Amino acid sequence: MKVSVIGCGYLGTVHAAALSSLGHVVTALDTDVEKVNQLSHGEVPFFEPGLERLLAAGRRAGTLRFTSAFADVAECDVHFLCVGTPQQKTTNHSDMTHVFSAVDALTRHLREGSVVVGKSTVPAGTSATLTRLLAGTGAQLAWNPEFLRQGTAIGDSLQPDRLVYGVTEGEAGRRVTAILDEVYAPLLQEGIPRLVTGFATAELAKSAANAFLALKLSYMNGIAELCDGVGADVLSLTQVLGLDPRIGGNYLNAGAGFGGGCLPKDLRSLRAQAQDAEALSLGKLLGLVDDMNTEARQRIHAMALDMCGGDLSGRRITVLGAAFKPHTDDVRDSPSIDIALRLAASGAEVTITDPRAVRTAWLNYPQLSFHADTNRAMRGAELTLLLTEWPEYRAISPVDAAALVTRKAILDGRNALPPDAWRSAGWDYRGIGRTADGRSAAASTPAGAAV
Repeated sequence: MKVSVIGCGYLGTVHAAALSSLGHVVTALDTDVEKVNQLSHGEVPFFEPGLERLLAAGRRAGTLRFTSAFADVAECDVHFLCVGTPQQKTTNHSDMTHVFSAVDALTRHLREGSVVVGKSTVPAGTSATLTRLLAGTGAQLAWNPEFLRQGTAIGDSLQPDRLVYGVTEGEAGRRVTAILDEVYAPLLQEGIPRLVTGFATAELAKSAANAFLALKLSYMNGIAELCDGVGADVLSLTQVLGLDPRIGGNYLNAGAGFGGGCLPKDLRSLRAQAQDAEALSLGKLLGLVDDMNTEARQRIHAMALDMCGGDLSGRRITVLGAAFKPHTDDVRDSPSIDIALRLAASGAEVTITDPRAVRTAWLNYPQLSFHADTNRAMRGAELTLLLTEWPEYRAISPVDAAALVTRKAILDGRNALPPDAWRSAGWDYRGIGRTADGRSAAASTPAGAAV
């Protein structure tokens, strides 16, 4: 099929590459001419494992191209909306400016029978507004929410957990469903579950899922604080909880909290929708989750202060990790950066390192100090904080690291390191919710340890 993808940010670029690999002819559009030129020459403006290879394959096959002209998508059968919906600057609501402007520009180039498919995460009710904008174009609307995770986005696109279609009732909805089935035919042939719903349900799907994951993470951070208070070990407790099939082990990792461009934004958007709909208890719950996430960062600052004897002035601190999670260079709402800013505001001399995100972080936070080389970043440190659990940091030798630092003190803000190994090498090791006796949780791997 001839397919367009409107918006070449993270979601749009990944989706365009995935659709091309499924055999479709894809035209990806963005109004940022510089970004289009980069992608046209094979330069990916962000890091995502496997994406550069997939884009190159599409360009070589002639099934993927990039443009900044809406006229170039006029012959496409299906148009995927993948533009950003950031949080408004003054409220928790989503900013829909990019969605509405993209559809307004697209309407002049739609033809009878084409389908506009929303993938952006939007508030429930958005489809009603877009349906009015599309009136008279001969095009129909569908909503197909994305469930990508940064760091695993290619696998999430080509081997998703589920496909969700939001469509109208009746013959029009059945026709749109058949077209989406054609788009995703290779996935459906592999047995990927497909759910067909109304517009509002599909619009809520991503925010509801992300808010629930945020709730699990914040809950475990609260449990970790309780563990420290009563002398329990949060990793052992996580194993106990994770083996309960009603709970599951994913997203039970206590630590510095969640960040990025999706979970915080989607949590707040769902909270705003709940308040608008007078679902007050849900609104209060989601507000508490957001507050607990902030408190997790404050708690790590407090632990760092305690490990430095109550005064951070002039103390040299190294932060391992700038990205909000491993395998990405995204620093939006990064717990690592937030905590580093708090430490610097308390007078510490903070150096941050990261395998991928140093340049992005430096461009966004020039007031902080960064170093791409881990050993050089750790040299002379009086306190080291692990705040993004990159494999490179899990593999650090505590013996070798001891020769770099001035003071052997490490705060493991992701519970990613083996405490016994670090303590045996003479380090003052502290984890989150692990004050019981300093032992590792157990020899077995916790269920669903990856977040």
